[in-house]
Amino acid sequence: MRYAICFTPPPGDPLTLAAAGWLGRNVYSGHAVDHPGLKGIGVHEIAFHTALPRRFGFHATFKAPFRLNEGANEAMLLRELMHFAGSLEPVTLSGLSVGRVGEVYGLILERPCSAIDHLAAAVVQAFDGYRAPLSEAEIERRNPERLSAPQFSNLNRWGHPYVMDEFRFHMTLTGPLLARDFPRIEQGLKAHFDPVLAEPVVVANLALFVETERGAPFTVHSLHPLGRVSSRKIA
Repeated sequence: MRYAICFTPPPGDPLTLAAAGWLGRNVYSGHAVDHPGLKGIGVHEIAFHTALPRRFGFHATFKAPFRLNEGANEAMLLRELMHFAGSLEPVTLSGLSVGRVGEVYGLILERPCSAIDHLAAAVVQAFDGYRAPLSEAEIERRNPERLSAPQFSNLNRWGHPYVMDEFRFHMTLTGPLLARDFPRIEQGLKAHFDPVLAEPVVVANLALFVETERGAPFTVHSLHPLGRVSSRKIA
């Protein structure tokens, strides 16, 4: 069993439903979802390009997948996550849009957001005590020889290269693509996602994701609202 602490919108959110259609799987139920009919992209091609992110589901990673340390259990993790989420306030993401990071497309921020960077770093730090040390095989899967010095340091200290100053908020929507396919896939993604990104996206919860066994699809175990209960009731 592995856990991850992420952001994903609530089950009925239009963005959640759009992402479930694009990826072909609902991250809450785990059920398959039909891909959309988009001009210039066949459903079989969408299925091919979304095979990698489909297993992980629609999310932005804060605390990358980890096994529980000795002495920790799921009940402890849930209790800590509930209290932690209640101590922080929601973050509004302005300018979330379809974009490319290297060979992969996803939803990215058009400009830096210090509040989301702070939230991600706080999650990494607060829950590192629950994380079992990486095995040699897990370290090798990260291709350490390709990492920069700060990324390698993060891998050894926090169990993941892309945290702290190396963190960039993103919600992955494709696997690696060929350059010749960039314009066509980007056009399809924007046609599908732009309507549900017209309004700012609010990070109003932390989601605990679970992988029941190595290689199994990740699903949402539970949502933990950000902000004090009294403040949420007033809002």
